[in-house]
Amino acid sequence: MDLVGGCRAFVSVSEAGSFTAGAAVARIPQPVASRRIAALERHFGERLFDRTTRRARLTPFGRDVLPSARRLVQLADALDHDAGQARLRPMRVAVPDTCGVRELAELAAEARARDVHLEFRVAPPGERAELVRTQEVRAALVAVPADEGAWSVPLGLAGVVAPPARVVHLETLRAGRSGGPRRHVRIQPEDDVPHVRDRLLRVRDAVGLPPAQVAVAGSLTAAAAAVFGSADLLLCSAAQADQLGLHWRPVGEVVLARGFDVAAALGEDAERVRGLSSAIARCLGAEA
Repeated sequence: MDLVGGCRAFVSVSEAGSFTAGAAVARIPQPVASRRIAALERHFGERLFDRTTRRARLTPFGRDVLPSARRLVQLADALDHDAGQARLRPMRVAVPDTCGVRELAELAAEARARDVHLEFRVAPPGERAELVRTQEVRAALVAVPADEGAWSVPLGLAGVVAPPARVVHLETLRAGRSGGPRRHVRIQPEDDVPHVRDRLLRVRDAVGLPPAQVAVAGSLTAAAAAVFGSADLLLCSAAQADQLGLHWRPVGEVVLARGFDVAAALGEDAERVRGLSSAIARCLGAEA
């Protein structure tokens, strides 16, 4: 039987003094209140109300169990309230610093429409999976090889001046080829992962560039600042280049891409995040 529903009807009728008024307080039809109380009486094996009078008068047994019934109803109400608050508690998700504010806001809005409340924590690639492991976040968009991820973000080189060719070859950055100052390639922290960084560094070494000419910057801001003030190039996605007002081209010698997937301690949390795939793709600048 519905013990909580029966106790709620019992408490309401006892406080109102009649089955009709008590049913109205409990927001249920009077016949439903009567059935629930009758079921409660069968469950206890005793009468709760004296039905020989016009008013709903408690029997001695009913008076004895009323305090416990009232506590049960109060606890059920508290549980409903706590469950509602828990549903509203944000799910913390670790994301790359390459995600724009507007795109994250749109992702949060789409999630809220599905009763999922997101809160974002920006972190570098090496830290995001660790945050899931230590349960500081419930999920993370982690860096993986592009062919293993749910989202893929093509990478290229971007600079202040539009390159004349459709691709940028690293070999054209060798000293003496352009006649100007040596141009550097700045790798932002999000791409400081083996499946991106190491492949680019192997091309650097193969075409004879010195190590410092293609290197990881301390932050995206530092990397972008170096590019704005020189002829240097930033390794980034086309979406990032557009946001920064830079001209983007693919790398001629190698195809590079970021890969992302969801890591979460609970499978249901991972599925909730993956269900927002289109909005996440916009945040990451991923291919549709």
